Amino acid sequence: MDQYNDNRGAQVSPPQSNREWQLIEKLVLSMQDEQRKQRRWSIFFRTATLGYLVLVLLMFLPLRAGLSGSMAAVEPHTALVNVSGVIADGAEANADAISQGLRRAFEAEQSKAVMLRINSPGGSPVQSGYVYNEIMRLKAKHPEKKVYAVITDMGASGAYYIAAAADEIYVDPASIVGSIGVIMAGFGFTEAIEKLGVERRVQTSGENKALMDPFQPQKPEQTAHFQGMLDQIHQQFIEAVKAGRGDRLQVDGHPELFSGLVWSGEEAVQLGLADGTGSPGQVARDVVGEEEIVDYSVLPHPLERLLGGFGVSIGKGVGQMLGVDGWSLR
Repeated sequence: MDQYNDNRGAQVSPPQSNREWQLIEKLVLSMQDEQRKQRRWSIFFRTATLGYLVLVLLMFLPLRAGLSGSMAAVEPHTALVNVSGVIADGAEANADAISQGLRRAFEAEQSKAVMLRINSPGGSPVQSGYVYNEIMRLKAKHPEKKVYAVITDMGASGAYYIAAAADEIYVDPASIVGSIGVIMAGFGFTEAIEKLGVERRVQTSGENKALMDPFQPQKPEQTAHFQGMLDQIHQQFIEAVKAGRGDRLQVDGHPELFSGLVWSGEEAVQLGLADGTGSPGQVARDVVGEEEIVDYSVLPHPLERLLGGFGVSIGKGVGQMLGVDGWSLR
């Protein structure tokens, strides 16, 4: 047994409690060291697993970015380009992606016609206008290839804007078609902040710079300015539809045609908004005469779809719900 000298030089045994504390301290330190090792190995294995998954995605999935179908189809076929979801810059259905798919579809030697498969509520009039103009340009460049728009569940607003550029439009009897109009939406909270006793402080250079601020009342002249702008864009939409559909539109007796209303696919055919009914497969087989369909749609990379903009989308959505993320024009 260890001993030590007390103040008077006598040898005595150390207190039992000190030895117990030393043992406890060694045990605690040993446990902490073991936990640190476990954490290091856990981090290592998690990092290795993530790296492996990323490597697999990079090795096997890049081919899905770009053309979703065969890039080298050697047999005659119907070329397909999808317009799916909201049409907007940064969305999957954006003008650049749709136009790129259209160019590849037209330039493919064995494509006998180009089919737009549309399922969209619309979106940006600018993005829709870009695609409309690109279709018109490609039709003039490749007059031997017709463009057929096939509306599945919905082809409304900007989506119908795009469809109007096609040589013929086909729908399902229950499709939702039309909505030839323009809307700018937002919220106003002026009375709410007055009741809450909140003071809005905004400094601008230019008397109309804050005209879309949801916390300030709109002036009559600002409302009139917006209305004039919307009327102008609406007229551009109407002219594009008339240019695309021509005499097939039953304009006489139907002043509501350009009012923003929507119709079923069956009614759309009667009004001249569509030419007939049929699914993409039926149109490829019975109208184009090439049952084989090759998809030329341009898709974002899977990693981009998985990771890109997730947090931004959440914040943007919350902002739009609260009316503080600007106004939307569609």
